[in-house]
Amino acid sequence: MINKFTHSNFHAICDEFSLADIHLDEIIKAHGYPPLWSRPNTFETLVHIILEQQVSLASALSALNKLRERVQEITPERVLLLTDEEFRASYCSRQKTAYIKYLAEAILNGQINLQHYEDLPDDEIRAQLVALKGIGNWTVDVYLMFVLQRADIFPIGDLAAVNALKRVKGLSNSTSREELIDVATQWQPYRTVATMMLWHYYLSAPKK
Repeated sequence: MINKFTHSNFHAICDEFSLADIHLDEIIKAHGYPPLWSRPNTFETLVHIILEQQVSLASALSALNKLRERVQEITPERVLLLTDEEFRASYCSRQKTAYIKYLAEAILNGQINLQHYEDLPDDEIRAQLVALKGIGNWTVDVYLMFVLQRADIFPIGDLAAVNALKRVKGLSNSTSREELIDVATQWQPYRTVATMMLWHYYLSAPKK
């Protein structure tokens, strides 16, 4: 069975965490419920996530908007008509230009079908997407969480989530990746919702 969360049960899951985890309860009390971040299951969304790799959200959105200006609608067919110079003028690095083109070609040749992912298990989706050049586990995690609302993802490669976890739990900067994953297991089978609470804290709480 595919484990998902919905708008109708999101706050109820947050409430359960508040009762079970004093640190997540403090987030709710201080900052309220987190937004239920979501995105449509489209080629444009995956392009957006690729653009967000290792840059600020504002920089990625600026590049996405530049691409929109050039092609009006970001589709595999239209982006493949762009020259490398047009990608560069849209703030896309050479690497990310290549990644976007690979993704467009994979969709057009039927290697991947985003609509079919609605009914596939997380592991199958991950295996198909990471086989594409330029798509790693962080990109897949964000896609599973934001687009497909899969409930039990902890994005260990996301610095904001990891730093928030360390701050909330009072963990040292030397805490290992394995130890962080182990801490997050306490939130199964709804690690995605707990992560959204961590992101909410990261964005809301003043940095020390």
